Formats: sequence, C-alpha cells, structure tokens
Amino acid sequence: MENKSFDKADETRTPPKTRVDVVHVGDVQVARMSFEPGWRWSECIKPVAGTDTCQNRHVGVMVSGSIHVVQDGGTEGDIGPGEAYVIEPGHDAWVLGEEPAVGYEFESKTAQTYAKAPGQ
Repeated sequence: MENKSFDKADETRTPPKTRVDVVHVGDVQVARMSFEPGWRWSECIKPVAGTDTCQNRHVGVMVSGSIHVVQDGGTEGDIGPGEAYVIEPGHDAWVLGEEPAVGYEFESKTAQTYAKAPGQ
C-alpha cells in the first residue's frame, strides 16, 4: 500500500487563477486541480499549453464548485460537486459562479502535464 497527502504534493503548478498539486503514488500520478472564480482555460492555461483548446483527456471527480465545458465539436455541459467525469481532448472550460472549482484528476498523463509548458 502507498498513500500520499496533497498537502505535501510532489509538484505544484500555479498559472493564473489555477493551482495543480500532483502526487506520485506508485506508478500513478494524481492531481488536485483548483480553479478560482473567473478561471477560464483559454485565458489561464492556453498561454502555457500553446494549443488552441485543451488537448488533455480528463478523468476525475469534482468535489466542490462547478465548471462548464465546451467541446470543439459543440457539445457542452456542466460538471458539479460529486460528479465523476471524462472530458475528451479538444475543449475549453470555465468556472461557474463565485465558488472555486476543485476536482481530482486520475488520468496520469494529464496529471503529469496539465498546466505545464511543453518540454518541461
């Protein structure tokens, strides 16, 4: 068995209105993603990622707050507290309301690379 606290993350990334805490547990990486009110991927993460839309696949659960996601193909929806989600590559997203959105990301590749400049 192996466990780790997000309060002692192995890595933390802090682009504008964003905090990504990553823990390495065995051969898996898990991230706690926190987005402040007013956060929008296309404004806060796009300059770091260097792509027109988010190209990560997200698998996780939202624990507080809500986000709205719009896929490149036009599909859109909200994700709120207590909801598990899969978001495929090619999307924009933003926080709804005045409560921070906090979710846990279980897709190791996304936890490893989200909000990190290419090649870092």
